[in-house]
Amino acid sequence: MSQALRFLAADLGAESGRVMSGRFDGERLSLAEAHRFDSRPVRLPDGLHTSVLHIFSQIEAGLAAAAAEGGELESLAVDTWGVDFALLDAQGALLGNPHHYRDDLCAGMLEEALRTVSREEIFEATGIQLMPINTLYQLLGLKRRGAVALDAAHTLLMMSDLFNYWLCGRRCGELPIATTSQCFDPRRREWAVELLEKLGLPTRIFPDVIDPGEVIGSLLPHVAEDAGLPRLPVVAAGGHDTALAVAAVPASAPGFAYLSSGTWSLLGTELDAPGIDSRSLAANFTNEGGVVRTIRFLKNLCGLWLVQECRRRWARDGRPDSYAELTGMAGAAPPWRSLVDVDDPEFASPGDLPARIQAWCARTGQPVPESKGEIVRCALDSLALRYRSVLDEMEGILGRRLDPLHIVGGGAKNALLCQLAADATSRAVVAGPAEATAAGSVLMQAMALGHVASLDDARAVVRRSFEIRTYEPRPDPAIDEAHTRLRHVIGLSSLQPCTAEVGHERS
Repeated sequence: MSQALRFLAADLGAESGRVMSGRFDGERLSLAEAHRFDSRPVRLPDGLHTSVLHIFSQIEAGLAAAAAEGGELESLAVDTWGVDFALLDAQGALLGNPHHYRDDLCAGMLEEALRTVSREEIFEATGIQLMPINTLYQLLGLKRRGAVALDAAHTLLMMSDLFNYWLCGRRCGELPIATTSQCFDPRRREWAVELLEKLGLPTRIFPDVIDPGEVIGSLLPHVAEDAGLPRLPVVAAGGHDTALAVAAVPASAPGFAYLSSGTWSLLGTELDAPGIDSRSLAANFTNEGGVVRTIRFLKNLCGLWLVQECRRRWARDGRPDSYAELTGMAGAAPPWRSLVDVDDPEFASPGDLPARIQAWCARTGQPVPESKGEIVRCALDSLALRYRSVLDEMEGILGRRLDPLHIVGGGAKNALLCQLAADATSRAVVAGPAEATAAGSVLMQAMALGHVASLDDARAVVRRSFEIRTYEPRPDPAIDEAHTRLRHVIGLSSLQPCTAEVGHERS
């Protein structure tokens, strides 16, 4: 093509959101940030909520900033994290502030569901990892509270679908993010109506679902006018940030593993069909929709949330450090010394994470990390060993080795974490791009508009466009010992009462 095409990606994460501008010349893609903003949830008297009006106003600000740069634009797409949703009335008006997945709305609701249906029934119907934060259990939480919004709701929209509706006026769902809800059947590619009915949840509220690669609509006149843009096509690129990050994995052959590394770690591989059987249920794997009718067979794990929340606590206490500074401190700390179960519910809620990590280590008879570097090193070592365990599980289920491990997202910039992952898993780690979600969004838009032919072609563009670094594993007998020790201390933790006030401190 004679001139680079320009696309916009509104990429909304758990800590921050941004509107990215992507230029594609037919061979290479470049990304630039048009606007960045805070997207953290807000605590109100009735719980923790996603600040959707603020986020939408910032999306509009990002559109205006991109328009001010000049030049033609081809389209726009929105992606967000999964599981969270909004409820609308028959006229499309928002029914209250959507709850955030870290709220206690769904506390005890997984157990409540299992009193009516079995784990096997839920997994057979949805193929999704049983996690208390899933949409299914949030809906049960609203039902338990007798929420007026649930009774009055006409439409449920996942977060990216809500912003698409406010941008172009069409109420529909995108398949990849719909699958994160545990309300959707990935084999039938439709909502799991029978399961929802058994749980007494309203099925009328679930919208039509479309595949990635379709045009949803055009910017509403008032949105386009306020931003100074023409009525751009709004494209269904996938809706879910991880689906788009996986689309931008720079793999040149099948059989790879990927780690989408950010606040969460999503570790998995790409399949042609859902892997729904007793083995994947026992290991609590999930089958989420990907782009181009692929399945993301993965496990949701804690990610850099541990480091993010430690940093936030230290900054609140007047001791701010950058992520790079904290990683440098961790690199100088003794390796494989103190380890925690990163997925222990004790670490899931906001609060004093440094104190909780120290208490966990003390309770399990380990050296207690004292300095910032030791605490961050404990978190990163523990994450790397968790990746090893999950890869071992996944390879056992699939009956084949997954190699290499591609790390995309913000964690790809953390050289220490990437090297630890290579060392712990005994395979090459291919890191990058860090902005995989935005890259995936732009390339899926280009595919929808006929400028990219296939997913393989899109991944070839990624390889040509971004710096990709490979980390080779370094043999170290201490890692095997640490892996065995971590399994032991996890067992010890489960036998001893928790002394931390998890869930009571709200920040």
